[in-house]
Amino acid sequence: MTYQQEYEAWLNDARLPSSCKEELKSIAGDEKEKEYRFGGELAFGTAGMRGIIGCGKNMMNVFTVMRATQGLARYLRSLPSGTAERGVVISYDTRKNSRLFAERSAAVLAKNGVKAYLFGDVHPVPMLSFAVRELHAAAGIMITASHNPKEYNGYKVYGEDGAQMSPEATEVVVRYIDEITDYLSVEWEENSPYIVPVPKEVDDRYIEEISKLSLSEEAVKKCGKGLKLVYTPVHGSGYVPVMRILKHLGIHVDVVEEQISPDPAFSTVRVPNPEFKETLSMGIALANKVHADVVFGTDPDSDRLGVAVKNGAGEFVALTGNQVGILLLDYILTRLKEENNLPANAAVVKSFVSTGMAKAICAEFGVYLVETPVGFKFIGEKIKEWEQSGEHTFLFGFEESCGYLRGTHARDKDAVVASMLCAEMVCYYTHIGKTVWKRLTEIYEKYGFVLDLNVSVQYAGLNAMKEMNAVVDALKKVRVTSLGGYAVEAVRDYSKAVRTAADGKENVLDVPKCNCVYYELAGGSFVCVRPSGTEPKLKIYYSVKAENEGAAERSFRTLKEDVDALLASAKA
Repeated sequence: MTYQQEYEAWLNDARLPSSCKEELKSIAGDEKEKEYRFGGELAFGTAGMRGIIGCGKNMMNVFTVMRATQGLARYLRSLPSGTAERGVVISYDTRKNSRLFAERSAAVLAKNGVKAYLFGDVHPVPMLSFAVRELHAAAGIMITASHNPKEYNGYKVYGEDGAQMSPEATEVVVRYIDEITDYLSVEWEENSPYIVPVPKEVDDRYIEEISKLSLSEEAVKKCGKGLKLVYTPVHGSGYVPVMRILKHLGIHVDVVEEQISPDPAFSTVRVPNPEFKETLSMGIALANKVHADVVFGTDPDSDRLGVAVKNGAGEFVALTGNQVGILLLDYILTRLKEENNLPANAAVVKSFVSTGMAKAICAEFGVYLVETPVGFKFIGEKIKEWEQSGEHTFLFGFEESCGYLRGTHARDKDAVVASMLCAEMVCYYTHIGKTVWKRLTEIYEKYGFVLDLNVSVQYAGLNAMKEMNAVVDALKKVRVTSLGGYAVEAVRDYSKAVRTAADGKENVLDVPKCNCVYYELAGGSFVCVRPSGTEPKLKIYYSVKAENEGAAERSFRTLKEDVDALLASAKA
């Protein structure tokens, strides 16, 4: 059917609630909006699905959520006997309709005879990941759109290992979903014995597990109560667990009171993304008022942590995800080495778009470093692989988008454990007479300054993803020998998992495939271009290595001019 016919079919369907009918009537004269809502389907990829909340096939609503859950239920029923009976854990954040989507997902599973463990209140991503493992469930569902604007919500599926579902399993789930052509036909059963609460002990076990990951007990005891830390959950799910673990450690916390309560509109911020300094602005204002040392902020599903610290001039600076990543990496390896607890087969994992400085730090400590495509599920896969083989001991994983994980209690980004580690890191440096900012400058002095920046190009409309992928595909056909004065030493085409050196020599990359082009530049710098998997944005990652910050900024400006020209020609 055409999008107009789909629109009319939904509008005239007696099963559609009156509120949805009114919403559809309100766009009767807007062909562009109707095409967006009914000209395609909300894609279900390896990160689940994410979209704008509203009525239509290409929107996040109870019908797209129930259809996805029905597909998941059929998949679980197709697995060996006893798998579905282990159940599915369901969590949700503070976004609009998150609880409704979670409850309806549980009801669809129940109708299919699949046990649904439903959290009674908002819980973050890492606690969902932990609960799947703790309860030996077959899968997990997290209702969230992470750091996206308030208009969005999403649906993420986790495998039995607590990591986001593998591409292979997702492909099978999608086939079951695609068989359901009538979106309004999925049945559900409320008040079912198959719907059970997640035991409260799971929360306690989570706190116990991450407490074991503490690295500086003595420093925390001596400096924790005197530390002035400001925290904002930005109206999200992090408030209870983050406050609980910090209080457990004995660390003093001042909370931004105006941002504690759940608020689906996230009315005190432009976007609930702690990567941005403006999202931490109320926390920084409070920190200046109480003369605090550090500011933390978590996103709605508390898998990302934003950090601001005082620089040498005493002004608060919002650290980038890459800066927090290298600080935590350096701190973890330093403390393990000092305590003679650094495993001989230690390993660290990062996404390949994250800072190249991690390579130098790991080399200094003799630690194996692995790069993966963007998506924490790939880091989770490495943890699982090494647990089975014993080849390496996972120590730390991170992505430049403020996502960090220490420990194997969860298989996704964990802002709760990251908050604990960052807080005790501040205590540790205070204890030895340093600041976090001072340690960051020392790292740059030792390994060389690296400027890591992420620039996004916004797209819109039904064909946004298609247009972004077309630009990336066009880049693969252009031979580039230099960018911004840097020689291009090699180009990685991750869609083929092939690296082509400047001399034309090719070698296969041992990584999962994705549509991404990565330019290796002379001196250790790089540029990477990829479409976002969760937003209509084309992302360009720059990592510029130079003798100092000023030189790096100048090189970045020249480099960006060449990349912008390259993208313009590819788009044309």
